[in-house]
Amino acid sequence: MTGRLRIVIADDERPARAFLARLLKECGDVELVGEAAGGAEAIALIESAKPDLALLDLQMPEVDGLSVVRLVKRSLLPLFAFVTAHDAYAVRAFEANAVDFLLKPVEPLRLRHTLDRVHARLARGADRGAAAERARQAAAQATSGDAEYLRRIPVRQKEDIVLVPVAQLASVVADGELLHLTTVDARHYTINYRLKDLAARLDPATFVRISRSALVNLDMLSKVSAMPGGTYLVTLTNKQQLSVSRQRARDLREELLKL
Repeated sequence: MTGRLRIVIADDERPARAFLARLLKECGDVELVGEAAGGAEAIALIESAKPDLALLDLQMPEVDGLSVVRLVKRSLLPLFAFVTAHDAYAVRAFEANAVDFLLKPVEPLRLRHTLDRVHARLARGADRGAAAERARQAAAQATSGDAEYLRRIPVRQKEDIVLVPVAQLASVVADGELLHLTTVDARHYTINYRLKDLAARLDPATFVRISRSALVNLDMLSKVSAMPGGTYLVTLTNKQQLSVSRQRARDLREELLKL
């Protein structure tokens, strides 16, 4: 067995954090190095404390457990396990390469099993960098299965996590594996995410594809200009202009340009 496990807890409910902390203190091979009351705080804590294991609540507001995994710097992403009151999330947890999945209220023997699994992984000395990258990619894909539409998009900016309100989002343009977000007041953000996965988490009554690489917020459209070849150029309220593909131009005519 490896030495003492350095662990952080992230849960937006104080009683849940306190309960889990008590269980951990009863384990002789554990050092609790910090607690976070939300996802953004968890990211900062993980990157500063550099724990062996992060116990993450899946359903924290604003920045949930899966987003924490996606946003922590790759070189600093520890092993992680998800904690939640709903077993319906178990599949997504393991799809995100989690060490384990714990149901609330966490049972001591079940937590012990999780800690033993962490010891085993650390003892094997696997490539943590490659595992972290797989986890980040899997977490991004797993979040695409959420039933509720996004209200805010967490964006990493150096040492900060910026929460971009979806209601202020004017467009999303894909550039390879990056997505460029532009707001109504022309602020720009970049995230590493697939366009089809983000589109699945945005309300289709508001956000529509105008090409293979672009989404626009219909509420931000100010002008649609006909172009040669049966296509269009859309102008948004922030003065941004984007081309509409020929296929999407037909959809635009049929769905949006009829009285």
